Amino acid sequence: MPFDVRRLDIYRKVPKDLTQPTYTGAFISILCCFFILFLFLSELTGFIATEIVNELYVDDPDKDSGGKIDVSLNISLPNLHCDLVGLDIQDEMGRHEVGHIDNSMKIPINQGEGCRFEGKFTINKVPGNFHVSTHSATAQPQNPDMTHSIHKLAFGDTLQVHNVKGAFNALGGADKLSSNPLASHDYILKIVPTVYEDLSGRQRFSYQYTVANKEYVAYSHTGRIIPAIWFRYDLSPITVKYTERRQPFYRFITTICAIVGGTFTVAGIIDSCIFTASEAWKKIQIASLLKYGNNKP
Repeated sequence: MPFDVRRLDIYRKVPKDLTQPTYTGAFISILCCFFILFLFLSELTGFIATEIVNELYVDDPDKDSGGKIDVSLNISLPNLHCDLVGLDIQDEMGRHEVGHIDNSMKIPINQGEGCRFEGKFTINKVPGNFHVSTHSATAQPQNPDMTHSIHKLAFGDTLQVHNVKGAFNALGGADKLSSNPLASHDYILKIVPTVYEDLSGRQRFSYQYTVANKEYVAYSHTGRIIPAIWFRYDLSPITVKYTERRQPFYRFITTICAIVGGTFTVAGIIDSCIFTASEAWKKIQIASLLKYGNNKP
C-alpha cells in the first residue's frame, strides 16, 4: 500500500458544517485584525527608521590625518581694525606661528572700524593654543579693544545629523561685546574625538568640545595692557563613536510572525473561553427551566 503524504499534514481541516460562527467570535476577529495591522505598521516604521548607537573607547580614530586636526574659526571684533587683527598658533611640539594667514580672510565691518576674521587651519594633536591678538601687527595700538562675538569654532568634519546632539560648535553665538574692552579672554577647551559611521560604512571624523572661560587684564613687562582672545585646548583620550544601524530583515520577519501567531492564539483562547462560558450558562438556564417545569403540579 503506497504511503499517503497527506498523513504528514499537521494542519487538519475541519469541515465547515462542523463549525459554528458566533457574534462574539466575529467581534474578536475584527479586533484581532486591527490589532495585527497596528503592530505591523509599528514594526515596519521601526524597520525602515535608522537607529543611532553610540559607544566609547580609547583610541585615535583618525590615524590617517597625520596627527593634525582641521579648525574652522569665525569671529567678529567690531572695534578693532583689520590691519591689527592676527592669528597666532603654538603648541607643545614647538610650533610657534605668529600672524597665520593661510586660508584666512579679514572682512571689514562697522564702517571699517571693526573686523570679521574667518580662517581654516590645522593644529597638532597635542596640547596648545591659538589666539586672536595684535601681536603680528607692525605697530601695536595703544588700547586695543578685544570685545568680540564668536560665530563658529569647530574642529574636524562638519556633522549635520538630526539624531546626534553634541557640542560640535559649543562657542557658536558667544557674545563678549559688553565686556571690558581691554580684557583678555581665555577659552579653555577639552576636545573629544567623535566618529560618525553611516549605513554604508563611511566614516566622518569630527570633534566635540567642552569650554570654560575667564576674563582678566594682562600686562606686559613694560606695563602696557596687551589683551588677546586665547583658545587653549587639550585632547581627551576617549573617543565617541556614533553608528547608524537598521534592524535586520530576518528579525523583522520573526517579529511579524510572532505578532500574527501570538495575536491569533490569544484571540482564540479568549473566544474559546467566552464560548465555553456562554454554552455553560445556556445549559444552566435550560436545566433551571426543566426543573421548574417538572415541579409544576
